[in-house]
Amino acid sequence: MTYAKPWLSLSDQLAQLRQRGMVIDDETRARTYLERIGYYRLSGYWFAFRERSEACCVWSAAEAGKSKKDKRVERLPLDQFKSGASFQNAVDLYVFDKKLRLLVMDALERIEIALRVDLSHRLGERDRFAYLRADLFHPTFSQLLEPSSGLTKHHDWLSKQAALILRSKEEFIRHNREKYGLPLAIWVACEVWDFGSMSKLFGGMQEVDQDRIAQRYGISNGRVFASWLRSLNYLRNVCAHHCRLWNRNMSEQPKLPPLAELPALQGFHGNSHRLARPFLPLCMTQHLMQHINPSSSWGQRLRDLLLRGFPDVNHLGLNLGGMGVDEDWEQRPW
Repeated sequence: MTYAKPWLSLSDQLAQLRQRGMVIDDETRARTYLERIGYYRLSGYWFAFRERSEACCVWSAAEAGKSKKDKRVERLPLDQFKSGASFQNAVDLYVFDKKLRLLVMDALERIEIALRVDLSHRLGERDRFAYLRADLFHPTFSQLLEPSSGLTKHHDWLSKQAALILRSKEEFIRHNREKYGLPLAIWVACEVWDFGSMSKLFGGMQEVDQDRIAQRYGISNGRVFASWLRSLNYLRNVCAHHCRLWNRNMSEQPKLPPLAELPALQGFHGNSHRLARPFLPLCMTQHLMQHINPSSSWGQRLRDLLLRGFPDVNHLGLNLGGMGVDEDWEQRPW
């Protein structure tokens, strides 16, 4: 296919936005933002400002054998912007999103470190090199062969951990390798795990071990907690790569514990929109932070950011509901 979109200068980019109905009050300032942030990145924030087509049917199945259940009604985005949409509105959303990502990373760092201790302590009690022993993990992780590779998930995890150890420049890794050799004890090796490695290892643990660790965080079922870690790993990757977060469709959705176990998540049960938006993993993060450090102000800082930091874009039909925030969220203990 021939790529039809041409290169545009900053002036041409601004002219195109104006032609599509965007308000640009300060062209010099707008040019500066385009130079520092980029048109393409900012377009993720003004995408929601675009007008929508009249309702139309979109087929989700192949052309042959269509039926009523194979189609859905959508209003597709157009090139024109809604009345009153401004360049500054997009910048304000970008700044809010940046503050949100930084706040999330602060909490996920604490959660990651606490979980490293829990996993290494639980497995280290069994064997100082427990991560090498297939018999200490669930058969689906340690025995079932993946069709694509002919290896187990455990083999794959060990290969990735070995790579993390080999490329580590940390002094304690060098010291332990020189003094004790390889393999490293699990309480040393765990310090090179990233959130994804830790999440995958937890997902491969035996259920009794999963449950024991999950219960430390107020979740009785370790498989539910494993889905939380997968979701939080996705959240971390979004933040670490500076991607748009505030109204993102979260492709890695967690399981919910029973309502009686965690009533604070009541508003998410049975609501497909809220289940797919980032406010749910933010609430999960706050729940974990309360167990890791009950005196933490993180929840209050999140609340303050949502209340005072979200820009005024009501004239464009945008609000905190786009994040999956429910109506009574302010009444929760933060």
